[in-house]
Amino acid sequence: MRIAKEFRWEMGHRLPFHDGKCRNLHGHSYKMMVEFSGDPDQNGMVLDYYSVKEIIAPLVDELDHTFMVKNDDTELIDMLRKLNSNYVVVDFHSTAENLVYYFIDKIKSSPLPSNIKGIKVKILETENTYAEEELIIR
Repeated sequence: MRIAKEFRWEMGHRLPFHDGKCRNLHGHSYKMMVEFSGDPDQNGMVLDYYSVKEIIAPLVDELDHTFMVKNDDTELIDMLRKLNSNYVVVDFHSTAENLVYYFIDKIKSSPLPSNIKGIKVKILETENTYAEEELIIR
């Protein structure tokens, strides 16, 4: 059985290695679908949707209206600091694919009930582009 909940946030980033427009400072209205799979518990629930929100919302709130910057992009970090702007420093390029791994890693570190057998994260960077991955929990 699978359940899912959608989350949205606004975030800026850049991909300095990119040969196209994504090299520039820009932002997206991200949408993420988080899916949990497992056997329903004695009450017939895989995971209460309120619990899903308690796990995921703080992770999304941490990124909402921030700029995600790779730790070696020191020039941009200095600029964001001088502007007193919200930013999050990570050790990866902020591609949609890497954001999926970022969220899966954070979610799997959360206390999850023993009936949860899988986590799937799908991140839409635009309305017609996305990356997704599923982690099977053994």
